Amino acid sequence: MKNKTLIIGASLNPERYSYKAADKLLENGHDIYMIGNKAGTLFHHKIVKEQTPYTDVDTVTMYVAAKNQVSYYEYIISLHPRRVIFNPGTENTAFATQLNSRGIKTEESCTLVLLATNIY
Repeated sequence: MKNKTLIIGASLNPERYSYKAADKLLENGHDIYMIGNKAGTLFHHKIVKEQTPYTDVDTVTMYVAAKNQVSYYEYIISLHPRRVIFNPGTENTAFATQLNSRGIKTEESCTLVLLATNIY
């Protein structure tokens, strides 16, 4: 089993990029966890509202604006992911600096583009 991707800002709305990312990650053989404002089920995976202490998160992909990321800082750091992807509109230099200082790689990129070009 591949390490998992945590989608922060997951949505049941098919128009949202986090929804499209969940679909494409699963289509490309990646397993996912999802945190969103509303709990639900998407593609047979739960969207939870709680900051769950997962132990196997490889990548965190952000779909919440920088101003809404503060409440996730300590949580994301506690997961010890290999990398955090800041999708367009979620760029956060201050948090990226904190992550990098802890050995966590950061990317300002688009998860959908990374998947489409086979460099995820």
